[in-house]
Amino acid sequence: MKKRLTILALAALISACSNSDWRTASREPAGIAPDPQQEQAAVIEVYGADAFSWRGWFAIHTWIATKEAGADQYKVHEVVGWRVQRGQSALYSYNTATPDRYWFGAKPEKLLSIKGEKAAELIPKIDKAVEDYPWKNEYKVFPGPNSNTFPAWIGQKVPELGLDLPFSAIGSGYAD
Repeated sequence: MKKRLTILALAALISACSNSDWRTASREPAGIAPDPQQEQAAVIEVYGADAFSWRGWFAIHTWIATKEAGADQYKVHEVVGWRVQRGQSALYSYNTATPDRYWFGAKPEKLLSIKGEKAAELIPKIDKAVEDYPWKNEYKVFPGPNSNTFPAWIGQKVPELGLDLPFSAIGSGYAD
């Protein structure tokens, strides 16, 4: 009986402390990315936000945004597991003016920001590494490949980025 109460209490805590409806969770811009209409230089940014629901207590979701010099939008690259379940590639790239959107209710933070000439030099290398990513059609929460494996892979292929993912980027070690 005591074990059952403990399980029920834990389930109640988890459900009370997590956003269980991804459809209504915020995806608004966080306002931390340089405005592509204002910033004319090339930009590379890596973001991380708490993973959705209870997973956010332990792990983050990460993604990479690049903007060519003079471009009015960013190209965002990320890996998303639900895409595989729908028969699509886990690796997803898209253009947007707001690369810093909340990750289903969780505010992102910048993990890396490079602007100017260095960014302009590294963007083609990032694009090549994205193209060569070996787990485009695979996703496994643990140990990977997952959303954190992807930027870790990019960081290995483009060491000039100096990308250092936090411990909570669970799955980043899979790229090793």
